[in-house]
Amino acid sequence: MAQYDYLIVGSGLFGAAFAYLAHKKGKKCLVLDRRSHLGGNIYCEKIGGINVHKYGAHIFHTNNKDVWSFVNSIVEFNRYTNSPVVRYKDKMFNLPFNMNTFHEMWPDVYTPEDAQRRIEEQKAEALSKMKADGVSEPRNLEEQAKVLIGEDIYHALIEGYTEKQWGRKCTELPSFIIKRLPVRLVFDNNYFNAKYQGIPMGGYNELIEGLLKGVETKVGVNYLKDRTELNALADKVVYTGALDEYFDYNEGKLQYRTVRFQTETLDKPNFQGNAVINYGDSN
Repeated sequence: MAQYDYLIVGSGLFGAAFAYLAHKKGKKCLVLDRRSHLGGNIYCEKIGGINVHKYGAHIFHTNNKDVWSFVNSIVEFNRYTNSPVVRYKDKMFNLPFNMNTFHEMWPDVYTPEDAQRRIEEQKAEALSKMKADGVSEPRNLEEQAKVLIGEDIYHALIEGYTEKQWGRKCTELPSFIIKRLPVRLVFDNNYFNAKYQGIPMGGYNELIEGLLKGVETKVGVNYLKDRTELNALADKVVYTGALDEYFDYNEGKLQYRTVRFQTETLDKPNFQGNAVINYGDSN
């Protein structure tokens, strides 16, 4: 007879939330994680009194009031609003693309009408160049971005950052990656449209610990290495890991793209003036 109702592989947000709700229903759960800690990619590491998001920044955002009330019932969230900035050469631009961005890019643009006219002009130029080459549909990310937003913004705010992110030239990336770009004809630097957003007070570890309170957990366990033995422990398995690895790469490896993080501690109270700055240059 199985020892658990659910074996949950992975202790990130989905795995932890599932375990919390199942536990509330009286189900017996075991949560596994192959890393040495719980929390998956939202795990935080305290460095110099700062909760550093070890695997990249995560900002919780939702339009669902019930979801927002739920997470705040576990841990209080702050009012952090994500307003990124792009540094390109000797200039700074606001994201997402909005009237601040357009005025920073083109100083003679002051109104939504000015911005729309400039964008449409550049989009028309991009389409004209494609047609001259005998191309009717964008063949890659570069061409797609140019017909969506124009040459100037593509080169300053998309090209270099995207190529560093993917490790490939934009001309080698498929067009579907960037089928839609948000354009706001208002002076609003709030990255998300979501009504509720923030970060847990004390870091995401507080949220994960609250969700997994009373639930049995084990870290440093490689589920895929011993899946037959581990599957026998529970009636059902909830798997939240890599799909290609789960199927033993039968269809090859998915082209996941990740980044390598380097942490440096600087002896200054404020390094760059904003929590998120994208560096748009190609190096």
